Amino acid sequence: MTGSREGGGLTAERQQFRKELRLKAAERFAQGEASSVIAKALRVNVRSVQRWRQKWEQGGPRALRPQGPASLPRLSQEQFAQLEAELAKGQSAHGWEDQRWTLARIKTVIGRRFHMAYTIQGVRKLLTRNGWSWQVPARRETATSIRPPTCKSSPRPGTG
Repeated sequence: MTGSREGGGLTAERQQFRKELRLKAAERFAQGEASSVIAKALRVNVRSVQRWRQKWEQGGPRALRPQGPASLPRLSQEQFAQLEAELAKGQSAHGWEDQRWTLARIKTVIGRRFHMAYTIQGVRKLLTRNGWSWQVPARRETATSIRPPTCKSSPRPGTG
């Protein structure tokens, strides 16, 4: 499991192993070996070696060092205040009929309003960092407890 940047989702040992592979490839680049030969010797995809070679040609062995994970987009304090204002408008203002804010819904509002992509976990961290907490409903709604106000108690046709 890898992310868009080197090291995403890898253990420290696996990150170190990948770093060593790139450095071994750099030594072979300096000797003029073909990418296909290097890929076969290191047991990696030729395309990976070609990408590494391109970086190496542009910046030498230092360019092959891991760059760390890409940072997630963050809402500024001003933007978070705008988010709170959006949430205060209520769920119906954003197209949801019931009165529950879920992390998935807040994620959707962030995407629509600020054009930023957050994960559900990222939304939870954002809210927690800004003093928000989750709440459990006082009672759990059931199918029988949710009835439309137009419900009539008259018998159904054909039942008597």
